[in-house]
Amino acid sequence: MLKSTTELVPVPKALMRPIGRAIADHEMIREGDRIVLGLSGGKDSLTLLHALRRLQRHAPIRFELAALTVDPQIEGFNPEHLKTYLADLGVPYFYESQPIAEQAESQLKNDSFCSFCSRMKRGIMYRSLRREGYNVLALGQHLDDLAESFLMSAFRGGQLRTMKAHYQNRDGDIRIIRPMIYVRERQTRAFAEEVQLPIIPDSCPACFGMPTEREHIKQLLASEEQHNKTLFKSLLTAMTPLLSKTDAE
Repeated sequence: MLKSTTELVPVPKALMRPIGRAIADHEMIREGDRIVLGLSGGKDSLTLLHALRRLQRHAPIRFELAALTVDPQIEGFNPEHLKTYLADLGVPYFYESQPIAEQAESQLKNDSFCSFCSRMKRGIMYRSLRREGYNVLALGQHLDDLAESFLMSAFRGGQLRTMKAHYQNRDGDIRIIRPMIYVRERQTRAFAEEVQLPIIPDSCPACFGMPTEREHIKQLLASEEQHNKTLFKSLLTAMTPLLSKTDAE
């Protein structure tokens, strides 16, 4: 496991370049921003943690950085080690715990558990940011996530939609940014393995316990990419007009 230290973890240029480009293209970080990273403990959010730490040290814009984990109290999800890890990195860390799975049993209606959990977590994160005085929430979704959402929306909902790069919440007091929209999942996986990030395997056990629609789309894209090496470049071009749409997610 990576030894925890306040020294910066070396993040390869192949990761930092697309992250920096996304931040610049969509004006994600502004002078004086107080940013909280939504930290699930998976490879993607931990990768973004170290990329943002490097930017914080070297970028000309000054910003603060903290991390937040929402524990949904699902069996098999144990983020306790992140408390020590973030303390050793010198990153302020907030930890929220709520029985989301239990609440879903009584409140879930015509929606999937994953959607219900996502909305609940987002509300908890917004409350935490307001309480602690932060104004930006950074999320770790990457290009593969955006492509999967794009196809799911088209196939199942008949709409051209995907996750947005940078937008404000409905109340207008928090901006949400996704600095890894140009990064491929294989890049975060390789980085996590190379530096031995302390990831939580299957950081959402409830979602990984059975095949999901997203997993089906992931496999579909992987199969198509074997025949079309520029698939994700083409998908990014198709999705680019959707990345800055202002309607709330």
